[in-house]
Amino acid sequence: MFESDLFQNIIELLSYDPFRPLLFNSGFFLFFFIFILIFYRFFWRNKRAKVFFLTVMSLYFYYKSSGLFFYLVILSSIIDFIAAKYIYAVESGSKKKLYLILSLITNLGILGYFKYTNFFIHTVNSISTGSIEFVDIFLPVGVSFFTFQSMSYTIDIYKGNLEPENNFIDFLFFVSFFPQLVAGPIVRAKDFLPQIKEDVFVTKEEIGRALFLIIAGLLKKAVIADYISINFIDRVFEWPTRFTGVENLLAVYGYLIQIYCDFSGYSDMAIGLALLLGFKLPMNFNAPYKAKTITEFWQRWHISLSTWLRDYLYISLGGNRKGNTRTYINLMLTMLLGGLWHGASWRFVIWGAWHGLALAVERFFNLPKWISKQNIIIKILSVFITLHVWALSMIFFRVQEYNTGFEMLNQIIHYFHFEVLFQFIEGYTLVFILIVIGYVSHYIPEKWEDAIQKIITNLPLIGKAILITIVIWLVAQFKASDIQPFIYFQF
Repeated sequence: MFESDLFQNIIELLSYDPFRPLLFNSGFFLFFFIFILIFYRFFWRNKRAKVFFLTVMSLYFYYKSSGLFFYLVILSSIIDFIAAKYIYAVESGSKKKLYLILSLITNLGILGYFKYTNFFIHTVNSISTGSIEFVDIFLPVGVSFFTFQSMSYTIDIYKGNLEPENNFIDFLFFVSFFPQLVAGPIVRAKDFLPQIKEDVFVTKEEIGRALFLIIAGLLKKAVIADYISINFIDRVFEWPTRFTGVENLLAVYGYLIQIYCDFSGYSDMAIGLALLLGFKLPMNFNAPYKAKTITEFWQRWHISLSTWLRDYLYISLGGNRKGNTRTYINLMLTMLLGGLWHGASWRFVIWGAWHGLALAVERFFNLPKWISKQNIIIKILSVFITLHVWALSMIFFRVQEYNTGFEMLNQIIHYFHFEVLFQFIEGYTLVFILIVIGYVSHYIPEKWEDAIQKIITNLPLIGKAILITIVIWLVAQFKASDIQPFIYFQF
């Protein structure tokens, strides 16, 4: 009986649980990654065994995150692997385009069905006062990420920027590599596939950087983002009229730190985990709240997505090659679709339009160039203004209904009550401290980060072990009753 119960418990632990998907900040993932590291030592010298092992582990990771929908990753990979072969092999331009279109239809079809079906039904019902029933559809984690990643491969083949991969397992590994599978960074085949062929060699400095990124990401997510969200931000955004204007404003500032720490924390951990396995992923965030313009902001925020939209959408639409008017239209279209990528709701479309308009206005007045020539006071003021342009858009990004966003603004404008600030600090001391830490750590000079990274690198093995233990203990102290999913998992 005992053995039977033990076996059943192990099966349940290893099986997909929709209420407990596998996350980087979960205890199960810690053991999962330790398991990978232990067995990876036996495979890393053999390229074929290494890739096969990591591919199996990556697919299992996705199974633990989204159940049997891991077949979508395999299906998308099969279709794009075959399509790329035909695109490269045929001479006819029309046939190349046909195979590319088939690839795009497949990927966009997967994305469209799972993510936008009910959005389309809701829109049709709203316009026609119809009553089409919504479809009960589960949104697989990270579907927006791996479809974009797979599409970029066939597009690059079509453009002649890349030769097709001959080994399907290598290509499947590129699409499914677990650190970046469900929330990026979105990786390009030309950057990742060559690494598969190389020998695995991780330097002492890379180990130090990997640990720094993993620790920083874990602290950002599990300590700062989750705590301030659960204990303050969610409450205000749910019912802003119950709070004064100063509390609403602090919730907005807090949300900026929450979403940054949540998403960049995931990216940091993904890059660090990949680096420990001998693979280099691209930087996804570069202190975006230091940006002096919205143009610069999008060069620092979710870099892998913004460059994807630039290279595969904006430039394909004509970029800035067809006159100013067309350039502004292309900017708007790119950001509209970028907004829709974030979620199946008109508020995300409008959010994208807001940023498209901001980019167009900055380009019209040539603001980035003008600001670059100004004194330090103007540059600091530009950072302040850019942050608040972003903040205003993020109010409507976060709320579920537009009315809630306008209620927040109304509270901030008409019922500010500055005197409540000191009561807030007294009542939400730890929340306030964590928000301040979030901003201070964001604005510290890069050389400080480099110094911390160097300290971690030079720690002896026992020192690294003690540091990791302290971080795990600290995360456990801040842990909520339920592990909080990463915000961008819903995209």
